[in-house]
Amino acid sequence: SAATVMAERRAFAQKIKAVEPVDFEEYLITHPPLIESGPLRDLIEFPPDDIEVLYTPRECRTLGQAVPEEGENDPHVRDCVRSYTEDWAVVNRKYDASLDFHLKSRQRGLPKQVFESDELPDHSSYQDDQVNLWACSIFDLKNSQPDALLPHLLDRVPNEEIDHHNEDQRKSNRHRELFALHPALDEEEPIERHCVPDVPKEHFGQRLLVKCLSLKFEIEIEPIFASLALYDVKEKKKISENFYFDLNSEQTKAMLRPHIPSAAISTLARSAVFSITYPSQDVFLVIKLEKVLQQGDIGECAEPYMVFKESDAAKNKEKLEKLRSQSEQFCQRLGRYRMPFAWTAIHLMNIVNSAGSLERDTELEMGLSGSWSERRNSSIVGRRSLERTTSGDESCSLTSFRPATLTVTNFFKQEGDRLSDEDLYKFLADMRRPSSVLRRLRPITGRLKIDISPAPENPHYCLTPDLLQVKPYPDSRVRPTKEILEFPARDIYVPNTTYRNLLHVNPQSLNFANRQGSARNITVKVQFMNGEDPSNAMPVIFGKSSCSEYSKETYTAVVYHNRSPDFHDEVKIKLPASLTDHHHILFTFYHVSCQQKQNTPLETPVGYTWIPMLQNGRLRTGHFCLPVSLEKPPQSYSVLSPDVPLPGMKWVDNHRGVFNVEVVAASAIHTQDQYLDKFFALVHALDEHMFPVRIGDMRIMENNLEAELKSSIAALNSSQLEPVVRFLHLLLDKLVLLMVRPPVIAGQIVNLGQASFEVMASIVNRLHKYLDTSQDMHGRNSLLSSYIHYVFRLPNMDPNSPSPGLGGSVHYATMARSAVRPASLNLNRSRSLSNSNPDISGTPTSPDDEVRSIIGSKWALCHVSYPIVELRHTDLCAVYLMVNGSLMVPSCSQLFHEELALQWVVSSGSVREGALQQAWFFFELMVKSIIHHLYFTDRLQSPRKNRFPERFMDDITALVSTIAEALSSLSSKPTGNRYLTIQLQTCYAFYTLSFLMIFYSFYSQVSTKLYALQNPTLESLRLDFLRIACSHEHYVTLNLPFSLLTPPASPSPSVSSSSGFSTQVQDQKIANMFELSVPFREQHYLAGLVLTELAVILDPEADGSVPWCKVISVVHNLLSSHDSDPRYADPEVKARVALLYLPLIGIVMETLPQLHDFTESHNQWGRPGGPGTEEQEAEGNSMISQTVAMAIAGTSNPSPSLKSIHLVLQATRQHGSFSAESSRSLLICLLWVLKNADEMVLQKWFTDLSVSQLNRLLDLLYLCVSCFEYKRSPSGSAFGSQENLRWRKDMTHWRQTSEKMDKTRAELEHEAIIDGNLATEANLIILDTLEIIVQTVSVTESKESILGGVLKVLLHSMACNQSALYLQHCFATQRALVSKFPELLFEEETEQCADLCLRLLRNCSSSISTIRAHASASLYLLMRQNFEIGNNFARVKMQVTMSLSSLVGTSQNFNEEFLRRSLKTILTYAEEDLELRETTFPDQVQDLVFNLHMILSDTVKMKEHQEDPEMLIDLMYRIAKGYQTSPDLRLTWLQNMAGKHSERNNHAEAAQCLVHSAALVAEYLSMLEDRKYLPVGCVTFQNISSNVLEESAVSDDVVSPDEEGICSGKYFTEAGLVGLLEQAAASFSMAGLYEAVNEVYKVLIPVHEANRDAKKLATIHGKLQEAFGKINGKRMFGTYFRVGFYGSKFGDLDEQEFVYKEPAITKLAEISHRLESFYGERFGEDQVEVIKDSNPVDKCKLDPNKAFIQITYVEPYFDTYEMKDRITYFDKNYNLRRFVYCTPFTLDGRAHGDLHEQFKRKTNLTTSHAFPYIKTRINIIHKEEIISTPIEVAIEDMQKKTQELAFATHQDPSDAKMLQMVLQGSVGTTVNQGPLEVAQVFLSEIPSDPKLYRHHNKLRLCFKDFTKRCEDSLRKNKSLIGPDQKEYQRELERNYHRLKEALQPLINRKIPQLYKPVFSFSFRDSFSRMSLRKLDV
Repeated sequence: SAATVMAERRAFAQKIKAVEPVDFEEYLITHPPLIESGPLRDLIEFPPDDIEVLYTPRECRTLGQAVPEEGENDPHVRDCVRSYTEDWAVVNRKYDASLDFHLKSRQRGLPKQVFESDELPDHSSYQDDQVNLWACSIFDLKNSQPDALLPHLLDRVPNEEIDHHNEDQRKSNRHRELFALHPALDEEEPIERHCVPDVPKEHFGQRLLVKCLSLKFEIEIEPIFASLALYDVKEKKKISENFYFDLNSEQTKAMLRPHIPSAAISTLARSAVFSITYPSQDVFLVIKLEKVLQQGDIGECAEPYMVFKESDAAKNKEKLEKLRSQSEQFCQRLGRYRMPFAWTAIHLMNIVNSAGSLERDTELEMGLSGSWSERRNSSIVGRRSLERTTSGDESCSLTSFRPATLTVTNFFKQEGDRLSDEDLYKFLADMRRPSSVLRRLRPITGRLKIDISPAPENPHYCLTPDLLQVKPYPDSRVRPTKEILEFPARDIYVPNTTYRNLLHVNPQSLNFANRQGSARNITVKVQFMNGEDPSNAMPVIFGKSSCSEYSKETYTAVVYHNRSPDFHDEVKIKLPASLTDHHHILFTFYHVSCQQKQNTPLETPVGYTWIPMLQNGRLRTGHFCLPVSLEKPPQSYSVLSPDVPLPGMKWVDNHRGVFNVEVVAASAIHTQDQYLDKFFALVHALDEHMFPVRIGDMRIMENNLEAELKSSIAALNSSQLEPVVRFLHLLLDKLVLLMVRPPVIAGQIVNLGQASFEVMASIVNRLHKYLDTSQDMHGRNSLLSSYIHYVFRLPNMDPNSPSPGLGGSVHYATMARSAVRPASLNLNRSRSLSNSNPDISGTPTSPDDEVRSIIGSKWALCHVSYPIVELRHTDLCAVYLMVNGSLMVPSCSQLFHEELALQWVVSSGSVREGALQQAWFFFELMVKSIIHHLYFTDRLQSPRKNRFPERFMDDITALVSTIAEALSSLSSKPTGNRYLTIQLQTCYAFYTLSFLMIFYSFYSQVSTKLYALQNPTLESLRLDFLRIACSHEHYVTLNLPFSLLTPPASPSPSVSSSSGFSTQVQDQKIANMFELSVPFREQHYLAGLVLTELAVILDPEADGSVPWCKVISVVHNLLSSHDSDPRYADPEVKARVALLYLPLIGIVMETLPQLHDFTESHNQWGRPGGPGTEEQEAEGNSMISQTVAMAIAGTSNPSPSLKSIHLVLQATRQHGSFSAESSRSLLICLLWVLKNADEMVLQKWFTDLSVSQLNRLLDLLYLCVSCFEYKRSPSGSAFGSQENLRWRKDMTHWRQTSEKMDKTRAELEHEAIIDGNLATEANLIILDTLEIIVQTVSVTESKESILGGVLKVLLHSMACNQSALYLQHCFATQRALVSKFPELLFEEETEQCADLCLRLLRNCSSSISTIRAHASASLYLLMRQNFEIGNNFARVKMQVTMSLSSLVGTSQNFNEEFLRRSLKTILTYAEEDLELRETTFPDQVQDLVFNLHMILSDTVKMKEHQEDPEMLIDLMYRIAKGYQTSPDLRLTWLQNMAGKHSERNNHAEAAQCLVHSAALVAEYLSMLEDRKYLPVGCVTFQNISSNVLEESAVSDDVVSPDEEGICSGKYFTEAGLVGLLEQAAASFSMAGLYEAVNEVYKVLIPVHEANRDAKKLATIHGKLQEAFGKINGKRMFGTYFRVGFYGSKFGDLDEQEFVYKEPAITKLAEISHRLESFYGERFGEDQVEVIKDSNPVDKCKLDPNKAFIQITYVEPYFDTYEMKDRITYFDKNYNLRRFVYCTPFTLDGRAHGDLHEQFKRKTNLTTSHAFPYIKTRINIIHKEEIISTPIEVAIEDMQKKTQELAFATHQDPSDAKMLQMVLQGSVGTTVNQGPLEVAQVFLSEIPSDPKLYRHHNKLRLCFKDFTKRCEDSLRKNKSLIGPDQKEYQRELERNYHRLKEALQPLINRKIPQLYKPVFSFSFRDSFSRMSLRKLDV
């Protein structure tokens, strides 16, 4: 019962948890491996060279190291520089690398597997002439070429020999690594590898290379200087420094010669690399131009540039000369000053986006109209770019656009009063508006050409912002490219790694409005001083363009006659490393006189101000508003700020601030954070031991240093995050140092351990909290992990560094363990006062002596090679294991890991919480510290017990339980999830399982709690924990991969002879190896845990809280890593590794019902046209229930594991609850075990399995075949998916699109090769396993059912898309199987015999010769075997014939040429078969082959029409008709037709084919058996379609269904019938014919009712509900056309007329174009003509050499009586046989004439069958014409109009527009041939011909009705309209009244004769106008 089952399961789960691992070291000692050496020995032992500590020089980008020039005199500078230049300290784990395998390299050298689906068919054999030739005469088979015969095929060889040969062939040249072909699904997360963090390096955003090519104006009269910078409008921030460039000609530059000394090469750059960290739609590239200062404001100076045109240069020669000479004068006199001139801006993203959308390198023209929105060249981007740019949220990438060359043609004149950045942002924002103010300005025209492209990886000749040369820099004389410093729009968090110390000074504005005296043309001279004397100006100001590299001063640009100018200059200064109080920036203000006057100096100083660089020892930066002094500042001014009122000085504007300036530093020395500054200052004070210390405005004496130091450490929490990150490495180094080397202050040792630990924990948490984007896949902050990996080292462990420790000569002490331990730790040990020699309890000793003493005392190593300590990520366990033992070592001061563990254990409250949250960080620090310690004290080899002091062990034990505790308490907290990641990282702590016991204790603690809590997140946590544990690089070794077969007592046999199954003991043990038995789990502890997790979670009753995909991926990744590990490459070793996973086979077998059903999509290569899915499902279901039945019947079940439970449960578990992805992973793991496990072991186990279990295994293999089928071909996929993706991607939705975009042809081909090899290898493994099963069961008595299963898997694999290589082996196995067990095929499995014939024949027509050779050999042997058993081979004959016809019908790429060769090969075998020469066999073979050949040529004609779907279907129809007497074949052809229709989406026709098939089956079933509930034959189906009756079996030559081989197909059964009908219903549903779905189910429901199948009935009623629900929706069925063919070129079709059914809403033009182009291609375009009218065709008048097609649109036609039955839309579109079309004509031959001469011809057509039918065109069998006279035409028109009015009036809901349209057409005045005209023509006088009286009267009544309807409509319209249409309504009403008045007299005139008593009168001869009825039969 379920309850007991559950109880058993719980017991099982409990049992699973209760094993303890064996002790690794003890096991090795008690079971010494017997192998001397070699890979197997390495598998068992730890390598001796596991870990090394390396010092690797850091890579430097630049040629020279960036260090301060003036040496390192300041300790802080010295520390910073050391931090930026020292080597990285890296721990190298040698064997970790073996796991970082490279997929690509493992996939090299794969052979390309040949798949038929990839081979393009050879079109040469399809040419018409050949086809015709071979359709006409039956080609003599004997003349064709056979394929090569297989040697020794007909020899009699013992089966064992054949098997042996096949196996050798199969095992040769196999691919070693299965997982190289099937990489992990998420390649990002393989087995938990320690992902090596990125090397810390300088930060760059996305880099952009801008090259300035040329700058030209209309006139060239003076030098122009340009600068470029990036601005972000949204952030209102300048995001790069300026790049200055000079594009003047040499001749123009010469004008400035006197002012410019020789130009340094670094200032000649014309290209720059910009870095943008936050690219957005708001970034502009702003170009500013300046020129030499001259008299006059900017407008005047710019005027000539706007007035003169280059083209008029000759005309204006004199004026230009004059201008040029003026310029020369200004250049000579004012050459050192500049003035603003013009500017422009480029919207960067426009360039990037438009360049991205162009195909070549782009040239963009940017005019005034286009510099920000649409381009002139609209073909490039048009308005689109504008919309795009304004959207703002489009992601911007600068890495991959196409390089663009830009020509900027318009510049804006710089407004003198709008120079500030604020104004610039307004302009830029305005530029993005379509109606920009700037457009209205008059531009300065010029041409600036710029190249913009993504910066290359390593550009040559590059200079950093500090002017250092970047590698590679081959030649110093080449014009460089400059890297431009970025000022990021938002903070970036990257630690400093290079020395940089720059200052940017930006003068912004000056207000001299209130200054007395003349000061108008103002410039500011900026200098950086290190003293007060003018000579103290330092040459540290960077030059701009074409000048010296550094200068001592620089001048801002002058705004002419402006007393309050704005500035836009930027002064870049190289700061000295060490600043003093005397360093300051000096600003001197000058008035420049532009006119040359007597006695006037060129510049007059008008003010002074300055900024001291240091304030209280800290760098001053930010915005300053400074007062300006009128006179030179006095002595010693530089130490004070100008804000201080110095006595006796005169200031502008009463000492108010009048000068705004901004100072920005980019420095790796100055933290610019008060808390950090204070901390570093105090630490350095300790270093230097200089007291008192001045910090800020405080003086700190030595006695209060301790308090200050502690408070400064605590205050670090308040510091800004950005500077903390910038100085992270230095900061952490200092904190570590303070923990390890407690300083001595005033003779006392100060313990700062706790304070340092607390602040460390808090910094680490801050980084995690705020920088969550920079985390690796384990959620570790990458800044911290790279600190640990590269930077952190134990102080004083560096063999290269002479100075002890990190901070120079630190005064440190050996610290007593004064931290108080919590009593709860219960550590009973004596606490020694000092942790080194007790005699020197508190005084410092020199570290060097101690280190020497340690290194001197090396340990005598033991002989046993102990496993080296394994350290891993954040490895607590590693820590634990290194420390297990209590060897006291004389240690210099605290060891960092011991101190860290202690501080952690004693911490409490929020600190403890914080440390737990980032446990990984502290563990990793501990691990690295331990490794350094052990490595440098040479103790890695010592036994574990001798490595660490006991108290450290206790600390670690305490930590372990803390964490276990924390983990389990999680679920009780609501914030559980928040802790999840934290705890995950903690799991790494137990990564190393060299010490399994601690792992065990932790695991069991956590597990028991977790099981109790049942919390899904924690469940998944446990898994992660396990996954991490298993990621250990020596995982296999830790699992003790010895064979379990060795009884522990006896000496173990040689490990290599694993095949010795001699003793009885071992036989009982075999089950232990395949089950999760206790011995298995104890010895292979970890593997046991993993598989146990898998078994528990895959258990069908599991609550599914943990996603299985997680466990499955753990196993998948584990096996994948073993596969790629070079240490396990040897097959013997791999078999040993596979030992650890044998239970996996059983586990996967049990999950079979839950796996994804890969067989579902299988219809293309499956049984052609058959209802594949139905069949598969039916088999699937029966498969399971059969096994369940066996279990219930109590079939022998040897292993008392989970199996019995599972079998019962399966029945309840629904099919396929796993995703395809997970299932595929699980199956590939299974295949890996099967591939690598020892065959003898497998065979032994198979022997023990019950029949049901073996069958289960076979079902699993069947699933594997479908799962790993090859599904692609270069021309798109073989399975019709349009995408050329790797086929596994259909599961990974999130990657699909990007993958598709980015793959190159080569990558796709590489993938195809891999997929091909995976498919081949997977199938070969399956084949190997099948062979083992066959060998196992051939001796047992239950072999039949199992061999049937084997055959089924084989056939299924042949049906899939397979490589030639696999098929060869597959056919070899199949031949061996048939020769060993012939009766299997010919007596039991007849269905499979049919399948086999089909598969073989399918492969006989393969385009690949090796496949054909093997397939024809197999087919020949099959006949031969059948013949030998019973002397005739009727069965095979019939099956082959049927297979051929189904094959030819369905296969797309079927080629008769190939099949003919195979038939010839079979004939050849028959001729060469000496043994059977005397029998009838060769003749029978010949008959069969000829017969097949006949069918072939019949169907070949279809090839001719492959492109003409209608003709093709007609031919198939004809062939099917020819098979009317053999139901099996007719059925096959009907199915082929259904398949063809489905392909072309003709679902209605496909459904009809299926209904016909069902009717055919029903006919024969009713003959075979009399079951009341089955349909009585095809009569039952006539409600579905009236055409079905043609399936009735009434003719004389109908075969009796009892005959051998007739109706033996699987469809001639009740299940087959049900399957056909279900498919028919599905097709009807797809076609939207829901009413027909109901009819189909009416036939089906009685069958299911009779079978009491409630589930099926529920499904059907569900589908019915769905169908009825959809009936009222909008549906479109078909459009019909009459098509006539005329002309002898058409052959059979000449003079035939058809009705074609086309998809809904097909226009006449479409079908006309289709047929015209189709036949045009066939006969030549000039040979085909479409007749444009619908008049009867006279063939004599047509050109006999051409082909004519006439196409007319026809509508279904119903008589009036029919209309009462055909009510719904469906009724009017189903079962249609009659159609009508109308042709207007006049008696004189024109189509249209006046009303009174307009006749109409109605043509009624009748087809041979009703639509929809099993084909889409049906012949017309009957035609009649009716001619209407003009008055009848008029009556019809008026009736139609009246109906339209009525419809529009009563429509619900009302549609005013529609109503008005109809009204306008009815009462509008101007309607030509409108109602009024009709009335006037026909009603104005009484007709002379009495025969027309009735028509006249009818028309009169029509008009009456019409006017009434018009009135109703007007009334309705009035109620619908709004006030705005009142006038329109009045107009309509006026028109109506006019119409009514005009009609009144005509309508009211009755024909008196009609109202008189009848009297006789003579007919006048009015035959010509009488309505005629002409019959044309």
